Amino acid sequence: MTERPDSSSDDAATFDGAEIPHGTDEQSDATATAGDERAALERDLAEQRDKYLRLAAEYDNFRKRAMRERSEAGQRGQAELVKQLVDALDDLARFAHVDPSTVDAATVVQGAEMVEKKLLKALAAAGLTIINPQDEPFDPALHEAVSTEPALSREDDHMVSRVYQSGYQFGTQLLRPARVVVKQWNG
Repeated sequence: MTERPDSSSDDAATFDGAEIPHGTDEQSDATATAGDERAALERDLAEQRDKYLRLAAEYDNFRKRAMRERSEAGQRGQAELVKQLVDALDDLARFAHVDPSTVDAATVVQGAEMVEKKLLKALAAAGLTIINPQDEPFDPALHEAVSTEPALSREDDHMVSRVYQSGYQFGTQLLRPARVVVKQWNG
């Protein structure tokens, strides 16, 4: 590139005889403004990325805390149930260690009934329901028919005649269905 010293324009240079204008102040201002905008956008992007990473970490911490609190709540519930059963367990331990030669059979049976009542009371307080459907209509959602026997009348059809094993329900969850004999009308 060769410059002509006799050129009247300060804004132009020549290259092989052709004039090439120098950048104007407006062009350099636009370039500087574009650079500033780019830097501002990069800062905004970095801030948004930082906010996103912090939010993701906060959510992960929340999820872990919620799982830990749920686990601790389950453990507290189990501890509360065990605490209610400890008295009955103590009674059972005292009952199991009596001298059989000094205690008659009626006292043993009475002691076993008392421990059973105490256990059932504690479990009922925790939400356990015993399903004993003697002389009630058969409900397949709560009962399991292990046998049938003939009904004496049409009204007794599908009624529970005997309970082999009681069922248990905790809240709305069926733990074990009652195992029953169901009357069946064949007339």
